Amino acid sequence: MKSSELKRAKRRTRRAVLDDRDALPAEVREERGERVVERFLELPQVQRAKTVMLFSHFGSEVPTGSLIRRLHERGVVIALPRIEEGHLVPVGYAPGDPTSTTSFGAQEPIDGTPLDPASIDVVAVPGVAFDRGGSRVGYGGGYYDRFLRNLPAYTVAMAFSLQVVEEALPAGRFDLPVQAIVTEDETIRVANLNSRSTA
Repeated sequence: MKSSELKRAKRRTRRAVLDDRDALPAEVREERGERVVERFLELPQVQRAKTVMLFSHFGSEVPTGSLIRRLHERGVVIALPRIEEGHLVPVGYAPGDPTSTTSFGAQEPIDGTPLDPASIDVVAVPGVAFDRGGSRVGYGGGYYDRFLRNLPAYTVAMAFSLQVVEEALPAGRFDLPVQAIVTEDETIRVANLNSRSTA
């Protein structure tokens, strides 16, 4: 698929899935989101993790506030992404630390200390759409694909079930699949994916 065709296909997918996700009432997102969080916490890789990189949700994404709090209470080191000069930087975060709003509308830490990416055990990956092979359509910035390219962490998408499509998503050679997807209804462990984790 040509680059221009790939971009158009991703744009169509992004718009269709976002429309469906945005249509979920807030109370439904909260209830389903808590089920996603429970499944995430049940993953053996998460239960063993010392450092987990999460994301601060925005818009109609799976709410992550309770997950951040619960992992912090367990003594897990939390990282949130901060964009610096076009690159994603993992920054240490604790609930209540000051944040600023990005151009996307998400919150990112202001004063946190950058962490060594190699110290991260699990990365929760946001996105718009996912297929059962782990392919992902994000928001179009490519930040996570660049960040995860040489990272040994276990990668987990957090999504509502309506974000998981049955047909293969359009993907380019620089698009990295995730290793698992957790929704309110199921945990999808991606088969035949060359793991970047020892877990």
